[in-house]
Parts: sequence; structure tokens; C-alpha cells
Amino acid sequence: FVQGDCDALWTPQLAIVGSRQATAGGVATARDFAAAFVERGFCVVSGLAFGIDKAAHLGALEGEGGTIAVVAQGIEELEPSGHRGLAEKIVEKGGLILSEKACGEVYFKSHYLVRNRIIAGLCKGTLVIEAPFKSGARNTAKHALDYGRELMALPGRITDEKSEGTNALSQTGAALVTGPQEVAEILGVTWTARKVRLEGLAG
Repeated sequence: FVQGDCDALWTPQLAIVGSRQATAGGVATARDFAAAFVERGFCVVSGLAFGIDKAAHLGALEGEGGTIAVVAQGIEELEPSGHRGLAEKIVEKGGLILSEKACGEVYFKSHYLVRNRIIAGLCKGTLVIEAPFKSGARNTAKHALDYGRELMALPGRITDEKSEGTNALSQTGAALVTGPQEVAEILGVTWTARKVRLEGLAG
């Protein structure tokens, strides 16, 4: 079930996910990464949750590019309710709200983990920014690896609980990155001043 422009599904996509209780630095980083990638032809995918998800969507909108929000409930029952304005802006800017739940269909907290496979499956790569050891972001990362997608994580201080998950991902197949250009290299695209060359990225 979708609301918005389905053309967004045909652009190269990068998932940006992370902690709901993100630090100010994590939020700023997510916005910067998202803006940089949409300006180069990508669509940023996330889950419309608090923290890193919200920052990724906002960064994409600031970069005047598309973004896709994959939600765990029917689109009419979208949660958190405080993000409905953000969802409307995503649609207005040519993005998409996507759910496998019909309007009025019962959903449970566990469905947030279930929908993470869609986020990972849509994208050529998943970038994790700030994640505790036990987190939905790490669940999305597992799906990305299972699907053979690229997985990247921003390292953090070893004493920071919000970086335990991202640091641990390096032991399970994630590449540690510190900037958007490194992400582009892993995705196999040419980083240019504006638009990324999209050869081989469609579909």
C-alpha cells in the first residue's frame, strides 16, 4: 500500500537507519549524509521513527530529493502521530509512504522489526548511524546482509552505548565509513560535484 509517487521506487536507494534516542551529533550526521546523497540522484529510505530515521527524511527533503518512509502500520494509522506532518511533506516533495498493512489492519510492536526487511530489500545499501547493541537498526542490518546488500556503519566511541551496535557491525560484515564519499565508493558509484553517475543502479 502506498501514498505518493511510485516513481521514487525506480531511483537508486540508500537506507539510513539508527537509534530513536539519537545524539545531536548523530542527527546532524544523518541529515548531512541524506542531503548529500539525494543531491546526487539517490532516494533515501528510512522508517519515519524518531531520531536517525526522522533526521534522514528531513535531510533528504533539505536536499530537494526524494525519500521513502516504510511504516509498520496502515498508512492512515501512521505512527508516531507527531510525524504525520513530515509524512505529508514527503508526499508533497515527490516521495512515498509505503506499508504492507492495509488501512485498519491490526499491527503489533513486533511489526516494526518485520517491516525492516522491506527497508533493507529496497536499497542497494544500508547505512547505520548510531545504534545500541540491541536495536531495530541492527535488525535492518541483518536483513541487508541476508539479501546480499552493502552494509555500512559509522563508528563511534567505544564507551558510548549508542555506538555499541554500530561498532559491533564491523565484526559481522559491515564496512566502517566516516563520510558520504566512502559510502559512494562502496556502492560502486562515482562521486561528483552534483549528480552521481547511475550506471547499473536501476532496478
